[in-house]
Amino acid sequence: MVPMSVELPQPVAAGNARAAVRRSAAADARLRAMLDAHYDFVWRSLRRLGVPSTDVDDCAQQVFWVAAKKLDDIQEGSERAFLFGSAMRVASDARRSRSRRREAPALPEESTEALDPGPDPEQAASMRRARAVLDEVLDAMPMDLRAPFVLFELEEMSTAEIGAMLGLPTGTVASRLRRAREEFQAIVARRKAKDEFRGGRP
Repeated sequence: MVPMSVELPQPVAAGNARAAVRRSAAADARLRAMLDAHYDFVWRSLRRLGVPSTDVDDCAQQVFWVAAKKLDDIQEGSERAFLFGSAMRVASDARRSRSRRREAPALPEESTEALDPGPDPEQAASMRRARAVLDEVLDAMPMDLRAPFVLFELEEMSTAEIGAMLGLPTGTVASRLRRAREEFQAIVARRKAKDEFRGGRP
């Protein structure tokens, strides 16, 4: 996925014009590096945090716009954590907005997530169904469990990395992951029972 271009806010005039230009060039370079390194991660995170496929590009733009405005406050090495925190807030706003509009979630066939060109149509349809089921299960999980679950199970981060990203002790992350797995399995079991009940009706 090719990162979109994000226009930086104009730098605050300080010192002289030459210093402002140098600051702007450095800010542009840093933001471009963040886009190149983390855009795909932000895009996936937004989808897994409940943003429908039709809105995910706009929400990713919002995340990097926030980063552009707060660039001076983002410590070197903590860019990914900042972007994920922003993605959580943007996703939360997007879900509330969708709830107010009472719109149905995007259909799995509308997903803009790139498919491997290798699978045949039947395999591609199966992959879309699997992603749709995963999205439904994740949507039913509370965010305090969903975020660490996504980072650990889908992004394959360590509990230490997740703790640093979410500002939580490692023990708390481990506890939430345990509860998240239990919640995930319970939701899957309820969904399976509901499907079997519907399928067994005369």
